[in-house]
Amino acid sequence: MRKKALWSLAVILGVIIIYFVAWPVPIDPVAWNAPPNPGYAGPYAVNHSLKHIETFPIAGNHGPEDIALDAQGRIYAATHEGHIVRLDPDGSNPVNWVDTGGRPLGIDFDGQGNLIAADAFRGLLSISPNGQISELATVADGIPIRYADDVDVAADGKIYFSDASTKFGAKESGGTYEASLLDLMEHGGHGRLIVYDPVERTAKTLLDGLNFANGVALSHDQRYVLVNETGGYRVVRYWINGPQKGKIETFTGPLPSFPDNISTGQNGRYWVALVSPRNPLLDNLSDQPFIRKIIQRLPAFLRPKAVAYGHVIAIDENGKFVLDLQDPDGAYPINTSVTETVTHLYIGSLVAPVLGRIEKAKIGL
Repeated sequence: MRKKALWSLAVILGVIIIYFVAWPVPIDPVAWNAPPNPGYAGPYAVNHSLKHIETFPIAGNHGPEDIALDAQGRIYAATHEGHIVRLDPDGSNPVNWVDTGGRPLGIDFDGQGNLIAADAFRGLLSISPNGQISELATVADGIPIRYADDVDVAADGKIYFSDASTKFGAKESGGTYEASLLDLMEHGGHGRLIVYDPVERTAKTLLDGLNFANGVALSHDQRYVLVNETGGYRVVRYWINGPQKGKIETFTGPLPSFPDNISTGQNGRYWVALVSPRNPLLDNLSDQPFIRKIIQRLPAFLRPKAVAYGHVIAIDENGKFVLDLQDPDGAYPINTSVTETVTHLYIGSLVAPVLGRIEKAKIGL
């Protein structure tokens, strides 16, 4: 009887070992060396500056990924439910303005008053002032756009946007968050920066090989584009004009958190939203692809995930630190974007059921 029990136990252990060693998973992890983590010290020392944030309902939706304001000062938020919510300038009267039928992420207005949206499920969209939705691009260079993420419209009308992962599509992977976890765990360089020309109606890849290409922002002088490489904990600069055209370089980093969106602010500032603190386990296993594949076989609740922590920073034209705003308690957590106006900062979130705004005067701006 005892031998039979031991044999049964050995079989069970064998099955478990085989599962963790050989069970198929969607990722094929790549070895890399995570850069040093500056941690929450020095310029990133823990603070509570985001405690002054005020919030506004968004018509029963959640996850206001990005915020944009039109010429009338009305507020638009891209939500998890697929709605673009519109609010009055004072944050009142939220309405579901349009439903993209997908998952809109980054949004920005063009010179004709159209709202341009990077929709993770549908590609690059244009929404007219009367709410008509048009698909601008679903493919770039013959490769499907599987995870349109953030967008910025240049002064000349060209639209720069990111395709976070050409391998782990947001829709096919079960959602934007789920796809991001797969791409970050693999670290296979599947992200790219794309430009859409509205005159030629073509989308062209400018830069690829990025590890989860996320936020996109044109420089104040329109000479370069900044792209947040979430999996590299950094912001990269890609030159689009001048003698350095086509060159790529690190603009700032390494950062203590995963950078999400980036936006062009005022007075030479750029705002970077930090969606979650870095995960020590992921960093320590960056050069251990086999172990990362084993971790992927664990139940989802045991794998690394985003931590509820509010954090945005401002950097200058040289990529130098300017300002750090935090909410360690995560009252308005997992920040995804910042939109700066003369008087306020509008702050996006991956999960919040409200839209956040903070008066600049309360944070010394």
